[in-house]
Amino acid sequence: MMWSNWGWGGGLMMLIGLVFWGVIIALIVWAVTRIIRRGTSTGGGKASPLDIARERYAKGEITKEQYEQLKKDLS
Repeated sequence: MMWSNWGWGGGLMMLIGLVFWGVIIALIVWAVTRIIRRGTSTGGGKASPLDIARERYAKGEITKEQYEQLKKDLS
């Protein structure tokens, strides 16, 4: 029979194939999980008012004086 020629080599090749596909699937799951986690914030989804003021200042939506006043008012 043809299968008798493979012996342990055939089983080893099958095992290597299974490990290869297992690693590929694990990498895909890891990447998807990482992308999903990146989209959510660690603070429960709500930024503090000071964080919002910092963000607005960084975007140029408010001036330095306005930012300093907001920081003073929020402290």
